[in-house]
Amino acid sequence: MGKFAEADAEISNTMICRRCKTRNKKGILKCRKCGSPYLRPKNKEIKAKKA
Repeated sequence: MGKFAEADAEISNTMICRRCKTRNKKGILKCRKCGSPYLRPKNKEIKAKKA
């Protein structure tokens, strides 16, 4: 996780739409932008660049 606990808490409450990549609040059943029901949780790990 990151350096800031407040930011980590906000990231854990975010869902991402698989169709339009919009950020949505956790607990909703469909995307606020496109109406798609296909949501996934936001990735909580920071990915490092490959050298």
